Amino acid sequence: MNQVYIEDISKYVGERVTISGWLYNKRSSGKIHFLIVRDGTGFVQAVASKSDVGEEAFELLKGVTQESSLRVSGTVRADERAPGGFELLMDGVEVVQIAREYPISLKEHGVDFLMQYRHLWLRTPRQHAIMRIRAEVIAACRSFLDNNGFLLIDAPVLTPAACEGTTTLFETDYFGDKAYMSQSGQLYMEAAAMAFGRVYCFGPTFRAEKSKTRRHLMEFWMVEPEMAYVELDESLCIQEQMVTYIVRQVLSKRQRELQTLERNTDILEKVSPPFPRITYTEALDILKQNGVELEFGDDFGGGDETILASQFDRPVFVTRYPTKAKAFYMKPDPDNPEVVLCADLLAPEGYGEIIGGGQRIDDPELLRRRIEEHNLPIEVYQWYLDLREYGSVPHSGFGLGIERLVAWICGLDHIRETSPFPRMLYRIYP
Repeated sequence: MNQVYIEDISKYVGERVTISGWLYNKRSSGKIHFLIVRDGTGFVQAVASKSDVGEEAFELLKGVTQESSLRVSGTVRADERAPGGFELLMDGVEVVQIAREYPISLKEHGVDFLMQYRHLWLRTPRQHAIMRIRAEVIAACRSFLDNNGFLLIDAPVLTPAACEGTTTLFETDYFGDKAYMSQSGQLYMEAAAMAFGRVYCFGPTFRAEKSKTRRHLMEFWMVEPEMAYVELDESLCIQEQMVTYIVRQVLSKRQRELQTLERNTDILEKVSPPFPRITYTEALDILKQNGVELEFGDDFGGGDETILASQFDRPVFVTRYPTKAKAFYMKPDPDNPEVVLCADLLAPEGYGEIIGGGQRIDDPELLRRRIEEHNLPIEVYQWYLDLREYGSVPHSGFGLGIERLVAWICGLDHIRETSPFPRMLYRIYP
């Protein structure tokens, strides 16, 4: 007998198979039990009649509770009315364990309750769809980079210095010295780019931001490419090609999951290069036309980014932010030193920044001045300064946040659903 996964069940029409999984839902009509069984790859309806499974098994199924583990055997049949288009006509069952009363019933629950039971909430069709799309996004990121000359280099999680500012660091003791949870692998990728040309890291990053917005997590995952001999405009072209590739991979391979989420994919289907590009100054003008007055140097809030993105039918680059609003390593624009050669990529539909990046300072003296101006300890960044003393070249990079990209692609109301075990302000359980 074939032991099969539900996602492959279409290959076994007319054959007898066994599926090992869990009971998601059950209803009965006297002489027939209709079981919705899940196995991690999908959901299928298994139909058990007393005449097919026998009196003993039929009675056993009456007491099988939600999320009980079981193996069901039977013949696969195509049926458009069944969930997924196929069902299993059962002729046998083995109950592995009867689950105790399950806390998440098939009704509406509050978010706090569901977050408390996140370890169980993951079992639902919606969360199942989101996690599979997340996995597809990550696979597409790596596929694009691996096939375009980038080498994966792992960056450390424990670091001696800040990358994105000193106010959002998680600090820990490192054998008597201070260490910090990584905000970004960028500085290390710059070192790697000087050794290998085109590199990227992929891993968790940490920001101690006391923010409760729908766009923020304390721990999130980033893909961070860094490229030697690449200036800002070329970097933007690579970014738009990468985002387009990711979206198309999801549209191609995860239609079923997008349908489960009831995602309107019209905006996703419009994603193709070139993406619109506006400067920070032009963005201020657009905001002013929409009733929002900001001073030069102010950062954009979530509402501001939503207004800007709503002017376009695909992601938009906002370039050349004020020098004082960006990190110490950003290279000034030679034509206007008040702004830096950087860009944020804003997603449509109010999802905000999904990529941040720019060209890095390659002049050692300018970088030293910037470190001093930001009151950062020179000795901690000496190795980073060394990169400019031994064959410095123009170089650029960017960081793509997995969770925000997944939130946009899935059309989610809150970023918490994009992470299997999200770390949010005042929530670290489970």
